[in-house]
Amino acid sequence: MKIRSLTLATVLIGTVALAGCGSGSGGSGEKKSGKLKLGFIYATTTQNPFQEMAYGAKAAANADGNVTLNASAPTGVNGPVQVQLFRSAIRSSPDGIALQALAPDLFNRPLVQAADSDIQTVAVDAAAPPGTKTNLFVGNSNTEVGRALGEEFVKNVPAGTKGEVVIGLAIPGLRLLEQRVEGLTAVIKKERPELTIKGPFDSKSEPTDNYNAWNSIVKANPKAIAYLGVGAQDGVSLPLIQKQTGRKFLAGSCDLDPAALKAVKDGSLFALSSPEHWLKGYVSIALLIQSKREGKKLPEGWWNPGTLVVNSGNIDEVMKRQANEQSRNAYFKALAEKQVGNPGQYLKPLNQAN
Repeated sequence: MKIRSLTLATVLIGTVALAGCGSGSGGSGEKKSGKLKLGFIYATTTQNPFQEMAYGAKAAANADGNVTLNASAPTGVNGPVQVQLFRSAIRSSPDGIALQALAPDLFNRPLVQAADSDIQTVAVDAAAPPGTKTNLFVGNSNTEVGRALGEEFVKNVPAGTKGEVVIGLAIPGLRLLEQRVEGLTAVIKKERPELTIKGPFDSKSEPTDNYNAWNSIVKANPKAIAYLGVGAQDGVSLPLIQKQTGRKFLAGSCDLDPAALKAVKDGSLFALSSPEHWLKGYVSIALLIQSKREGKKLPEGWWNPGTLVVNSGNIDEVMKRQANEQSRNAYFKALAEKQVGNPGQYLKPLNQAN
């Protein structure tokens, strides 16, 4: 199983060196050997991508063996509640906080408050808003995630095919998902120009809302040959709609919800494009731990852990990997340690994040 990313394919020369994040405690030069208190504040407990990141964060804390990890999220996406959890973590997690937010702009002042309290912070999945001192972003290339899905799609559509392709966008306005749509549509327009792209339509992010949205989208576009989503729930809802209606159409999406993996296995999804969320959670917490243990500053820049395409060729291996937390930990251990130990291979300047 190969994780694909431009940053994984080549060693970066002359890019980002380890530098101070500017948030205070990272530059103290003081090593800490005792108990560390860290936070991982994420968007919701109800969706697979965020659960995956939390699993990775927990694994990094457990690997150190002397970390108390405050992993907290609202039940359902709720920005104001997540802000409250982050402010609480400022008090309870003085050794560093990793933040995964679907509304990063809500965290401008809280991130500044953390820096003023001499607490290091790492942005996960979505970059921190301008004006903060959070200068390390651990997140994949979402443009690449979209391109990878598009490349799998065109393998299933003969050249010259005409028809409609409908695209769903789970959270309109969320830049990382928009980047996936941009990567996806660019491939389709280039490789299958005879197809007509419709959307992106708002497919919602919460499970029930997503199913209802896609049900309406499919009914409103009955002649489409394919329905493609860039969020996690799309890969759950579209196979269910096929099963309930008896219709057969091409469907693909992103992320690794267990139901979506089963759909790849039975052929009702042609592929999933995975941002490898587990690695993002692990790397963000591992770097905070490393900084405190070694008395070194956090690196600055965009850390891209890579992208994985899941299709009929590797679905059995991925399902085995995703069986439980222990199987994830066993699979990712060597890869995660390699990444954390070789920052120069994964870091680029923040302004190159895409």
